[in-house]
Amino acid sequence: MNIQEIMKLLPHRYPFLLIDRVTDVMPGESATGIKNVSMNEFYFQGHFPGNPIVPGVLIVESLAQLTAVMYCAKYLQDTGKSVEEVDGADIAGKVGYLIEIRNMKFKQIVVPGDQMVLKVRKKVQLGSLMQVAVSAYVDGKEAVCGIISVSERE
Repeated sequence: MNIQEIMKLLPHRYPFLLIDRVTDVMPGESATGIKNVSMNEFYFQGHFPGNPIVPGVLIVESLAQLTAVMYCAKYLQDTGKSVEEVDGADIAGKVGYLIEIRNMKFKQIVVPGDQMVLKVRKKVQLGSLMQVAVSAYVDGKEAVCGIISVSERE
């Protein structure tokens, strides 16, 4: 999925749309995406001047957004619709909420010029709650990993 397709699925917009491309998605099961880190990101003005580092919370948010794409892909599959057939307003209501972050480990810093490869995989689903294993890689090395829990919206 390119950025236009992602924007049809997610309600997020600049400056808070934090994924650039989805390279693989198994609806409701897993997804892989990319976030290109540019010095032009708004948060580098204050985090930190002279030593720009991507805030960990924004890495977690990018993983949560990829999880939402995985959710939305399942909705598309279940309804038989394609990305081109939906309007962002129609599907944005299907995007759930991040409700828990567990065991998140930050193993290396992420800086301008890096490309994060994001990976999410459903672990357990209990009703409208889903546990998702998440990780972000830079240059093939795991930079961040952990578990998030998200809620499904009706």
